[in-house]
Amino acid sequence: MPLGNLTSQFFANVYLHELDYFIKHKLKAKYYIRYVDDFVILHKNKEQLELWKEEIEKFLKEKLKLELHKDKSKIVSLSKGVDFVGFRNFYYHKLLRKRNIKNILFKIQLYKKGEISKEKMLEIFQGFNAYAKWADSYMVRKEVVKRIYKT
Repeated sequence: MPLGNLTSQFFANVYLHELDYFIKHKLKAKYYIRYVDDFVILHKNKEQLELWKEEIEKFLKEKLKLELHKDKSKIVSLSKGVDFVGFRNFYYHKLLRKRNIKNILFKIQLYKKGEISKEKMLEIFQGFNAYAKWADSYMVRKEVVKRIYKT
């Protein structure tokens, strides 16, 4: 199924419901968040998280025939920011992913070279702005607008 398709999201939620139940009721994780196939578990004890990660890996392999992504499944301090659903999430704020900022700046360069039309650039900006509004990004959005209209 295509990534981002509504049926993909629906079937991920149906299929991973067992994982939700396992984490919340068997492991008794208090702070668990899942969006489609991304999830985060928060806990103050790193050793507890490592234990849970092992148990989740075993559960996924045996019950759902799935594996955690080796590069994306990691235990990090919330003070360093957790990459989740398109943002770098911290205790009291969230920032845009650096790659998304670099991407919009690259598109602006293409627009300045005439490789992207004004209409297409406005469309790209509207998408970026709709995403960026959900983060603490006022200054970044202001800079992007400045670069678009800078002659």
